[in-house]
Amino acid sequence: MGETTVVCSVSLDGVMQAPGRPDEDPRDGFRYGGWATPYSQDAMGRVLGRGRRFGGMLLGRRTYHDFAGFWPNQPDNPYTEALNNQQKYVVSSTLTNPAWANSHVITLDDIPKLKTDQDLIVLGSGALVRSIPDLIDHYILLIHPLTLGSGHHLFGNHHQPLVLENSETTTTGVLISTYRPAA
Repeated sequence: MGETTVVCSVSLDGVMQAPGRPDEDPRDGFRYGGWATPYSQDAMGRVLGRGRRFGGMLLGRRTYHDFAGFWPNQPDNPYTEALNNQQKYVVSSTLTNPAWANSHVITLDDIPKLKTDQDLIVLGSGALVRSIPDLIDHYILLIHPLTLGSGHHLFGNHHQPLVLENSETTTTGVLISTYRPAA
């Protein structure tokens, strides 16, 4: 049985909306897009460089559209080739015929079957994460040293006790913490 691991940048107050770019996700008037960039010097590289292989990537429709519009057009970025080659499973009821290489549209009901064959990683995709809490085995949270005061939160109103498995701090103050759901 495979495991599902969520990797997500969050602020100290739990906001996960638009960490990468100013124009990434301005929904609901969010004006702090790109908030994680000043702190990202080595944070994501540490997480993704740990050598763990995932069989597939789970993405919500909104995150898929953002990634598909950005990553294939970054020829000088070391993550581009890996992301293009990665099997991507987009959980959506509205998306058809995804254009990004190795992308497949699935439903929430398909996720348990995928987990029987492989480990899965979820990047961002807050709505997806909130809809599958019982299918998540690990959370790797990149907790950034700032508060935003507004924006979409990773966990929303979901209550779930977690157990800390590992924690490290980057040179820019990002706390990389790995949690698993409590038994």
